Amino acid sequence: MITCEEAKIEDRDWMAALKKSVKMLHFGGWEEKEAAAREMKRLAAEDVNRRRTMAEFGVIPPLVAMVGSEVAAAHQRLAVQVLIELANASFTNKALMVEEGILSKLPKNLSLLEETDKREFAELLLSISGLANTQFPLNSSRIIPTVVCILESNPSLKTKHLCLSTLHNLSSVLDNAPALISTGIVTSLTKLASVKETSEKSLATLGNLVVTSDGRKALEQNPTVPEGLIEIMTWEEKPKCQELSAYILMVLAHQSSLQRQKMAKAGIVQVLLEVALLGSPLAQKRALKLLQWFKDERQTRMGPHSGPLQVGRVSMGSPLSEEDAEQGKRMMTKIVKQSLHKNMETITRRANGAAGDASKLKALVVSTSSKSLPY
Repeated sequence: MITCEEAKIEDRDWMAALKKSVKMLHFGGWEEKEAAAREMKRLAAEDVNRRRTMAEFGVIPPLVAMVGSEVAAAHQRLAVQVLIELANASFTNKALMVEEGILSKLPKNLSLLEETDKREFAELLLSISGLANTQFPLNSSRIIPTVVCILESNPSLKTKHLCLSTLHNLSSVLDNAPALISTGIVTSLTKLASVKETSEKSLATLGNLVVTSDGRKALEQNPTVPEGLIEIMTWEEKPKCQELSAYILMVLAHQSSLQRQKMAKAGIVQVLLEVALLGSPLAQKRALKLLQWFKDERQTRMGPHSGPLQVGRVSMGSPLSEEDAEQGKRMMTKIVKQSLHKNMETITRRANGAAGDASKLKALVVSTSSKSLPY
């Protein structure tokens, strides 16, 4: 255990090392700047409070300048690494970086960089994108093209996740939707959504974009919609992906009778039945809501602006009302009685990993048909 006196000595040594590095960073040649950056990387990794102290000593402006320097890639790389450490858990440091023009110092074509450099720039941009949901005036139009450029350069899975997290942060602010959609990112996100390793983050961003008119239009025009989203709803091992896919389908179905027709032709009802029986609680609720709409579609023709929802935006996490829940249960019981007999074998096999024998299947059908479904 460190004594009080030892802690004081450690703090004094740390401060002396910082002051020396700051002096070298401001006034030294490129070799001295590089040595100072290496030392700062070590110092910044130790403690959040110390990162704030480093910023107070004015280290961020010269580090930002190093990022924009074309003298040597090694200097740029080191500066980015130090800034990543300084941005960690510090709103003030992130804001200082943006104010010093870090977004204008980024390389013009990050797709040409080595994978390690791509990942580090993506990590720094993810950290800065956290400012999007604050009062800080972040100009996301400078971040978006850079992140999209990295994402579409076929980077490593880790770098893809960093880019997708950044896009999700930015998409949570609706004012950023036009800039995001104008890059054609919806096409990239739908492709990544079809890959299980990147699906959840992609769907989360699409869920933010689909509530805007431009985002909805881009999804409706995508050739993989709604078939791709319906396929994702069959991923029982990915319940979050099922929930997000169901949410996007709800928004599309509410806004467009044409989309409802396309969904019906793509076999969505059967998939919704399975999710309503075997999905997570939230996925079940969304599946039941969609099934209710398709039942109504059969009974009465809905006009293009008379969808079941009467609000502009479907909440991604809000539960149904008790009335909706009861109505969904009654409707599901009726549908199950009509169609579950011929489809239960498939559903049971997916749920249990193997097909049951005929007697078990019959018992399950009778039991499910005679009871209210869990909701």
